[in-house]
Amino acid sequence: MHQRLDDEEVGLLMAKPIHRPHAARGFTLVELMVTVVLLGILMAMALPAMNGWVRNSRIRTVADTLQNGLRLAQAEAVRRSRQTVFSLTADTNPSDGLTAVENGANWSVNFIPLLTDETGSTFIEGGGLTGLAPDVQITGPATLCFNSLGRVVGNTSPGTGVTCNAQPAEYRITIPNADRPLRVLVALGGQVRLCDPAKTLSNAHPDGCPAR
Repeated sequence: MHQRLDDEEVGLLMAKPIHRPHAARGFTLVELMVTVVLLGILMAMALPAMNGWVRNSRIRTVADTLQNGLRLAQAEAVRRSRQTVFSLTADTNPSDGLTAVENGANWSVNFIPLLTDETGSTFIEGGGLTGLAPDVQITGPATLCFNSLGRVVGNTSPGTGVTCNAQPAEYRITIPNADRPLRVLVALGGQVRLCDPAKTLSNAHPDGCPAR
């Protein structure tokens, strides 16, 4: 049975203080300064890793673009049954004519003249290599010629001012002080592949470069 409270007990209950939660307070100046200092330390520790990631990303972008350009030259030679030349060039508009140079900032794929009265080479496609990554360096042949079977061949007059040699090619793509340079290899049979020189080609490392 419920018991009713008398007037004295009700008065005692009403007089008992009610505890309310403290209002939320903001950061003090000291706490804010400590947070900023810790954030600065963390950013300083992460900066070298971030810079390395940016360098490696630039190398990979240029290597992929170079590989795609070489594969295009090889594929067009087979598809059109006509010799093509892949060139590195400093010319920004290779469709109007180009001179091949090593470590060029752009690439171009052209048909090689077949007839004696055919002047220059016929432009197929081109693009930029190091425009977004000017510190990337490319070391390799300025020109590479493919015949109608897709094989690497020699040509003394490819129309680019530089002779093509009938031998496998290797392009090295790097940035000064980079920890992960890459290479693009072109076999005599025309196969193009990207590889990591830090690894040796094997079943465990299919992305590695062949041992020398």
